[in-house]
Amino acid sequence: MNPKFKKIDAEHEKNAAKISALQARQKELEKQRRELENLDIVGLVRGMGMTAEELAALMRASREALPAPESAQNNKEENTDEEN
Repeated sequence: MNPKFKKIDAEHEKNAAKISALQARQKELEKQRRELENLDIVGLVRGMGMTAEELAALMRASREALPAPESAQNNKEENTDEEN
């Protein structure tokens, strides 16, 4: 077998192992990040003295007050066109 092939194959395996380790670390960092974000959100809600039900009602009200995203409006228009 060509010695260059062995060298390239060894480097390929080494890189694959590094990539796998980095992907695992990235997932762990994303998990830690989400946990910290959740703790911040919970802290803000508790700091305001809100219950979970009050927060849910506030979020529903804010969604209803905002205009629909353009992509959702386009889908709605396409659906009405198809029905006619």
